[in-house]
Amino acid sequence: MTTSINQYFSPWSLLKFAFPSIIMMMFMSLYTIVDGIFVSRFVGSNALSSLNIAFPAASVVIAVGTMLATGGTAVISKYLGEGKKREARECLSLFLLVGLLFSFFAALIAVLFPEPICRMLGANDLLLADSITYLKILLLFSPACMLQTLFQCFLVTAGAPHMGLILTILAGLVNAVMDYVLIVPCQLGIGGAAMATGLGQTIPAVIGLVFFLSPRHELHLTRFSFRVKELLQACYNGSSEMVTQFSNAVITLLFNIILMRLAGPNGVAAITILLYGQFLFQAFYLGFSIGISPVIGFQYGAENRKELKNIYHISFWFTAIISVFMTAAAIFLSTGIVTIFTDDPKTYELAVTGFQLFAVNFLFCGFNILSSGFFTALSNGRVSAIISFARTLVFTTISLLILPQFLGINGAWLAVPMAEFLTLLLSIGMHRKYFFREGRQNYFLK
Repeated sequence: MTTSINQYFSPWSLLKFAFPSIIMMMFMSLYTIVDGIFVSRFVGSNALSSLNIAFPAASVVIAVGTMLATGGTAVISKYLGEGKKREARECLSLFLLVGLLFSFFAALIAVLFPEPICRMLGANDLLLADSITYLKILLLFSPACMLQTLFQCFLVTAGAPHMGLILTILAGLVNAVMDYVLIVPCQLGIGGAAMATGLGQTIPAVIGLVFFLSPRHELHLTRFSFRVKELLQACYNGSSEMVTQFSNAVITLLFNIILMRLAGPNGVAAITILLYGQFLFQAFYLGFSIGISPVIGFQYGAENRKELKNIYHISFWFTAIISVFMTAAAIFLSTGIVTIFTDDPKTYELAVTGFQLFAVNFLFCGFNILSSGFFTALSNGRVSAIISFARTLVFTTISLLILPQFLGINGAWLAVPMAEFLTLLLSIGMHRKYFFREGRQNYFLK
């Protein structure tokens, strides 16, 4: 396994190494997107709004899983870089157990209190029934969702990124097929969409579990003692990524409330389409960040500062170049993307105008996502959390509360681009402190 991450990386070889993670993240984002397409086309715009109302609750499971996956990867890969294989295996086992316990708890809460949760998330009487149906079914699959999220990172760390890619593609195909079968011929409506997502998540969960149960692999499940220090370190390191996911839930809730006030259910449907676009485009940056994380953690643990600096320069130059192309593509394809989701005239008009303004955020978000991920891989959870917390919650909340007061609905569309730009300034400051300024805090000089 270590031969794949303990090497000199050229720009091409680093991108090739991260490519499976990029595709995995993009396919994972397609789960919700495919649900939205089928729900909007075959059930209706109100059902699409209901899906978006319930989704923040499911994001909490993904947030905790992402925290354990990214923070745990930093811990495990650092141990591997230090040659401590037994410790790496025990940490892997611990993180999987903790994630599973949390996911079972989330499923139980969803079954016991679905209506209060949906009311809290902003469902009115018109959207309540569909919101409850989607929430209950989707969260019953929380253990599968948790395992898929964890294996997305841990398979890369175990030196099997292509296996993770294959499993994610297979899961995406199953999700799409079952969406059609359960929604169209079986007429199960929004419940069918939730069930299709869960069935898709189950495939990488089960096969990934079989992979890590096999002692043939260098990184596998084993007996372990409860390592409080490593668990807290993983949670601390991955807190920024958790904040990102959790904040997405909060921001979705705020968008739903504000758009319901400004444009009614059509506004909620429109922001749902915009957020789907964001899932897909940002998945590229998230996948790249996750894909190179084990490499960064290994080289940091091995104290190879020259290669660490090389990876840094390749990563951020690549992100800067691709961000320009991604932004141009998002603006150019905005009409086509919206057309895939809806043929409702009011929703269409709102979403097309909104997407063209909203897409500006892709120019800045890649740098911010990679910055947070880089600090996580360096086990600097504090700085990573500051960047993520400011980006996904503080700046976005402030922008959402202020801009619509002056610009109306256009202010809502511009809230995320403004937040990403402000975060870019913060990220640049952190880079100057930890990578360019002389001193003991400089990671390239330690």
